[in-house]
Amino acid sequence: TPEAYEKAREDASFMVGDYAGKILKKISVSQTEVELDLVVVTPAELGLKNPTYQEICDRAIDLGLEKCPREIGPVLCLAYPNQPYDEWLRVAMEPEAASDGFLSVFRVDHDGDGQWLDTDWFRPQDAWYGDYQFVFVRPRK
Repeated sequence: TPEAYEKAREDASFMVGDYAGKILKKISVSQTEVELDLVVVTPAELGLKNPTYQEICDRAIDLGLEKCPREIGPVLCLAYPNQPYDEWLRVAMEPEAASDGFLSVFRVDHDGDGQWLDTDWFRPQDAWYGDYQFVFVRPRK
């Protein structure tokens, strides 16, 4: 449940940004445990230069990857306690609209304040840098 993720997060000392907390309360959590293979890619690795979020996802899907379920954000925080400092992983997922109307995706990062479940906001026309890292699901064959 979202509440169980919150308790586990507190136990693991991860911080949660305001918008991430709001999204976390909205997501439905699968009651079936499933193992997924995750892959981290950048827009540059996908052959894209300053793409929109939709272009990143479309290209990754064309290459056989899938968007992540929303719960990957909090799961990744808990499963990655030794995340390197200054690594920011954006979860490729169906975006969630924030109260101000901007779309958001989860971001798992480790910065000077510690390890976070946070969000990145964007408008559909916004371009993303080529070195940003995105987490997708690699389907099992």
